[in-house]
Amino acid sequence: MDLATLAIFQQVIASGSITRAAQQLGRAQSNITTRIQQLEESLGVALFVREARRMVLTPEGQRLQHYANQLLTLAEEATQSLRGQQPSGRLRLGSMESTAAARLPIPLAAFHRQHPQVQLELSTAASLQLMEQVLDHQLDAALVAWPPPDVDAPLPLDLVPLYEESLLLLRPAQVQDGEQPRTLAGFSDGCTYRRIGEQWMNEAHGPAPTRVLQLSSYHAIIAAVAAGSAVAVVPQTVLDLQRHPLPVRSQPLGSCTTMFVTRQGYATPAVQQLLAVLQAAAPTPLSAAMETV
Repeated sequence: MDLATLAIFQQVIASGSITRAAQQLGRAQSNITTRIQQLEESLGVALFVREARRMVLTPEGQRLQHYANQLLTLAEEATQSLRGQQPSGRLRLGSMESTAAARLPIPLAAFHRQHPQVQLELSTAASLQLMEQVLDHQLDAALVAWPPPDVDAPLPLDLVPLYEESLLLLRPAQVQDGEQPRTLAGFSDGCTYRRIGEQWMNEAHGPAPTRVLQLSSYHAIIAAVAAGSAVAVVPQTVLDLQRHPLPVRSQPLGSCTTMFVTRQGYATPAVQQLLAVLQAAAPTPLSAAMETV
């Protein structure tokens, strides 16, 4: 088992098939098939279930994926360290959708201009999932609304406060206060803003279970509020992006800190330079002190 084979294994997972993995890697399909078969034979287990048009991980394949993430990340970190302080290679950044839309376009463009040799990959998810992906070596760093739901134990993470987001409670403009919807529009479980909204609903309407309209974008969430079917918690920056007036009312609902999250002690030149660019572009600089949780 070598790093090149593990990289092929990871590409098959990401692509979902041998054919697409071969196209992404610029290799013959037969070569990819042979490497996966050799890996399975060397380990004595099946790593994939081969369905009609997709490769699905077996439980053994899922376990190997966890270790492959760590090995490939450590190899990249070692390579960058030995090459000196010039950032290079792959950098996987995770972000909440709101942060990606409102905070990242300008600083990421600047980072690309300054460090074109870094291959920056951006993905979005809820805060809890982002934190878990950092811990599992699937991401190098993430921007997370802190603390994510259900996090109450010390974790091997380093945190740097980056943004202080003002939060708004959105309500339908055409509905009176006493007739407000008792449904919350939000993202999936693991979203910090959804958790804050659920807490507000419990305080406003009692301990009855909160009905949640689970949506996948802020456009859909705001549309649900405008239609009168739900309330929602969103950052002020998301509402600022809207170009036209919306039939919603808003009220302040406190604030939440967005943290730059990495594994404890993980600081490649690329990660350090990205953090520096994000801090320079932040509208209100927060304390640069790093916290360990």
